[in-house]
Amino acid sequence: MAFLLHDARGLERGSRDVAAPEQRRASRRLWRVDLLQAAAVATVAVAVALFLADGGAMAIGDPGGALTALGIVAGLVATDLVLVMLVLAARVPLIERAVGQDAAMGLHRRLGKPVLVLLLAHTVLLVAGYAVADGSGLIGEVVSLWNTPDIPLAVLGLGLFVAIVVTSLVAVRRRFRYEVWHGIHLLVYGAVLAALPHQFSLGGLFAEGTWQRWYWLLLTITAFAAVVVYRFGMPAYRTLRHRLVVEAVEPVEPAGDGVVSIRLRGDDLERLGATGGQFFVWRFLTRGQWWQAHPYSLSAVPRGGALRITVRALGRGSAGLASIRPGTRVALEGPYGIFSEASRSRSRLVLVAAGIGVTPVRSLLESARFRPGEATVLLRTRSADEGWLLQEMGELCRARGATLITIPGARGAGWLSADAERQGLSLVEFAPAVLDSDVYVCGPLGWSEAVVAEARAAGLRPEQIHHERFDW
Repeated sequence: MAFLLHDARGLERGSRDVAAPEQRRASRRLWRVDLLQAAAVATVAVAVALFLADGGAMAIGDPGGALTALGIVAGLVATDLVLVMLVLAARVPLIERAVGQDAAMGLHRRLGKPVLVLLLAHTVLLVAGYAVADGSGLIGEVVSLWNTPDIPLAVLGLGLFVAIVVTSLVAVRRRFRYEVWHGIHLLVYGAVLAALPHQFSLGGLFAEGTWQRWYWLLLTITAFAAVVVYRFGMPAYRTLRHRLVVEAVEPVEPAGDGVVSIRLRGDDLERLGATGGQFFVWRFLTRGQWWQAHPYSLSAVPRGGALRITVRALGRGSAGLASIRPGTRVALEGPYGIFSEASRSRSRLVLVAAGIGVTPVRSLLESARFRPGEATVLLRTRSADEGWLLQEMGELCRARGATLITIPGARGAGWLSADAERQGLSLVEFAPAVLDSDVYVCGPLGWSEAVVAEARAAGLRPEQIHHERFDW
């Protein structure tokens, strides 16, 4: 057999009413997502509308004016989207609880290239427009603009943004250690601050006393305030408030795989509001580790004054965690993510995990609400009785009436083992009620994408599929 059924108490039972609490909660969350998307689009529309209301369309009557107007619009839209990017990266609770950090940062990354194109278009169109209007030629116009106050700073901001976008390309960022890449990425704050002065000192659009000036000041201050409060302020406050320390570091079977569980203890941890499936960003305040940020999911439901994470040595930073000493102070950011009850849309659950991806699945299984028979857990393992936290998963499934199925062996072309693929098995065969379930998937990126693709092909709606990313 290519798989092993560990617990048979997951037999099909009657499903709940279609108006279950999970669906009502999912509907409210999706409404919040729609409103956030509409708000982001509205800021772009307002930016263009304010330019047109200031008489921007009147300048399009001649070639130079048309190029200049297009350049200004490109710059306004780019600036607005940069501020949206800052807010997406600020980990604002309203956004975090609606879409989760993975989705927010995914949109943040996707906006990078369009913003860069708009900024370059802004530069080229304005130079061309001014040159046509003045009859001075492109070179002469560049020299003239360079001698204008605040323009060198704006060029510096553009250069910083080019560096940020280029180092964000997958082929490029894989050449850097995470800490180096992250340090370069923080230059986005400098890029925005360098570009701001020329917007307010040049041209009449942001002149003193205009609505446009107040609108852009409010937008900019709001974006940076979100970064200061939620990106830096709240983590510092929570670190000082909860006084988290390492209690113990314990190896996880099978031995020799470089996987350890780290138990942590602190004050009033229930005030964090963390639930199974969520993650924190951890900094272990000891020599060689304090400057490294580690995003790790909880591997057990928080109880009393204790938290637990389970980590695998995948690099120099994570490998050093096995030698962390008890008593080490820990700084934390979070909790983050909606790989949790927050994204439930159905009463049934199918939890699919591989490798160290078992950690958030294990804590979610422990905290999720379901009746006996309504949850199925699929674990890809090396062998039927060998997997990280496998014994704990078995005990949890028996205690809660969930079905645990291990799918051992070498991986086939998709997400299943080669043996399971030869038998023609699929997600639907392992979990017959999957179409009426929420599917949570966590594991290596390529493997997870294969599970997600099969779930979509089976007919699951987007709100039923939840995927935790482990790359950066």
